[in-house]
Amino acid sequence: MIRCVLRDDPVHINIYDVWPVPAGTRLEAVIDALRALVVRHEALRTTFPHASGTAPCEQVVAGEGEFTVTVLDHAELPPDGAGYATTVARRARAGRFRLDREFPLRVFVVAQDGAPAFVAVTASHAATDGSALAVLREEWLTLLAGGTLPPVTALTPLGLAAEEAAPAGLRKSEASLRYWEQIIRTGPQAMFAEPRATGTDVRVPQLTLRSPQGAEALARVAERTGGLPSTVLLTAWCALIAHRTGQTTCVAAVPTSNRFLPRLARTVNTVSQDALLSLDVQVPSFDALLRKAWGAALNAYRHSQFDALRLWEMIGDTTYERGSHFARDIVFNDVSTLPATLASATPAPDGPEPELSWGPDQVLPTRVLTFVHRTAPVLHLGMWVDPGLFTRDEAEAFVTGLVRLLEAAGAQDVPFTDLTEVTGVRPVGRGNGWIRVDGCWVSPPDVAQALSQALGGLPVHVTVDGPDTSAPPGTADPDTAPSDTVSEDRAGRHLTAFIASDGSPPTPEKAHAALMAALPGRPGLLAPRRYVIVQGPPAEADRSDGWLRQRILMEGTGRGRGDVT
Repeated sequence: MIRCVLRDDPVHINIYDVWPVPAGTRLEAVIDALRALVVRHEALRTTFPHASGTAPCEQVVAGEGEFTVTVLDHAELPPDGAGYATTVARRARAGRFRLDREFPLRVFVVAQDGAPAFVAVTASHAATDGSALAVLREEWLTLLAGGTLPPVTALTPLGLAAEEAAPAGLRKSEASLRYWEQIIRTGPQAMFAEPRATGTDVRVPQLTLRSPQGAEALARVAERTGGLPSTVLLTAWCALIAHRTGQTTCVAAVPTSNRFLPRLARTVNTVSQDALLSLDVQVPSFDALLRKAWGAALNAYRHSQFDALRLWEMIGDTTYERGSHFARDIVFNDVSTLPATLASATPAPDGPEPELSWGPDQVLPTRVLTFVHRTAPVLHLGMWVDPGLFTRDEAEAFVTGLVRLLEAAGAQDVPFTDLTEVTGVRPVGRGNGWIRVDGCWVSPPDVAQALSQALGGLPVHVTVDGPDTSAPPGTADPDTAPSDTVSEDRAGRHLTAFIASDGSPPTPEKAHAALMAALPGRPGLLAPRRYVIVQGPPAEADRSDGWLRQRILMEGTGRGRGDVT
């Protein structure tokens, strides 16, 4: 998490909450309760000393210090005071926390004529997570009500660090790294690998769904199948994502609180990390996928505790060797079991069913981000979808299609051959030139163009090698592409790049390094398995047999990081 805090846009990584102040509470009582929380919880007094340009390797808990509490006093609050306080908290995320010397909490008291109404809290994810903020809110309200807090028995940040550094903790981290590596090495590098998917950080609008009927349908599926509602919803979401993207496997980041152990349940610390779900959707029906999803999700959650620095080092090494870029382009975050915040409160819809509304834009490094706020009595989802992939009508059709899938599955098992008819969501059409290579949808012409540009305009030709290459690329029906094309991956398809040079030829290592630098934000690119440098281009540069007749200057995989100059 520290790596993400130092690297990512603070708007993406900082978190926030809004706490309502009980009527009649004095400002002094609000501040006294905040002070008590800071004294009680080490995480709120933690800094991470480190030199500029390096990652912290230690944390320091202060025995004393100061916090700034900003009071925003208004003669009259806006009609939506909670919404205003939420805006204050959200805006405060924009400033990066200086981890080496700044405590990880920013506090604003929103008052009307001197009377506190809300406390807007912005926190660094380096020291807290959503569950930790929920614990703080609960304890703060207890203190304001005159209650007494029990002694802290949950693991402190220093206690957790010691546990993670112990032999058992190191073994758990190593097992998680092996699990992640297998998926990074073999799964799709991006779920949304298609012509319209471009860029990394994307400005996306928020789409909110509230549906009592969706909640009822979810409950019926759970009752009919015996599955947990959370697993049922995750299964439906994965099925629809894989259907829309034409993928045979759904690889999704599924953040988990990691609070299933009593000593972690109420810790004020950041223990939430990504679980990486890999769910093979090559099954005939919804019920069959649900049976697989429980085990796949459990396996993902078991491997969500790891050394984040080593994880990203592994991802870098593995993707460089594979020639891919791990996109983390879809995220499913189920926070429905956490106490509701003002920002996620779920009033019953009073209009058409389901209720759909659009909120403000946000810049995110994902294509589809889904928050599950509530599953009963109202299904409340927040979704951010890349507008380059979904028009507003398409986004609404997708989330409505999810409810339709739940309604159908509540009555009986749903064959996946009927998904388009049941949900109204059609698989993407990629057009000519796209094929599946090494588990990924790829456009070889785009690979050739990107490699040529990365090498300063040298002529490049990319071929598809391996068995089953007789069928013209891009000719599969998008409705059946996942099942029809899985054999191509098993047959070992791969790419070979021919690079023509009449002057100083690039080495395969230089070619690979140049292309790898061009991959982020272009999920339809996958690096060739081999680079063949030839003497000049053939007369017919679009014919593979012509390139095969050229004199070979050098060839190789390019995976060694030696000569990349």
